[in-house]
Amino acid sequence: MTLFDSLLEETLEAWSDVRQGLIDEVANVPDDRFDFRPTPETRSVTELIQHILEVALMMTGELTRPDTDFHRAPWPELLDLYAAHVKDAGTKAELLDLLRSSIREAEQKFRAAGELAMLQLITRFDGEQGTRLAWLNHGIAQEMYHRGQLVLYQRLMGIEPALTRRIRESWDAQE
Repeated sequence: MTLFDSLLEETLEAWSDVRQGLIDEVANVPDDRFDFRPTPETRSVTELIQHILEVALMMTGELTRPDTDFHRAPWPELLDLYAAHVKDAGTKAELLDLLRSSIREAEQKFRAAGELAMLQLITRFDGEQGTRLAWLNHGIAQEMYHRGQLVLYQRLMGIEPALTRRIRESWDAQE
């Protein structure tokens, strides 16, 4: 069992694990299926990944500012402030590169801000008070939620999800 020096390090390790699982699932989708969407009203694979990136970049930017304020601009403007470039990433390779580079950059920014800053209160989107660290955990949960959507997309396309395959293969190897 890994022992962590701080709550922040433990949280960043959890996010890294969630992100690596997401990267594995994105890598599992064939290049020519990134336009798949379950219904006309839902996001495509590309749009879903772009959304995950936008929220993570916005969350990182706001939570690592000394003057965090989720109410300083409407939601779409906050996303554009931190992640307007995400819409330029449309290929599988570009999206995977952004997923990898953005988690490394986020970890650096959170470590530079420090654990004490992450324990400070902020006003959340709902107007309630909470710590930056709690909001970071909320963002990790949001990423995991959308990872689950991507797994469902794969099932609907007839693709075995990466984690499912890894578990099945480990069971097969034990037999």
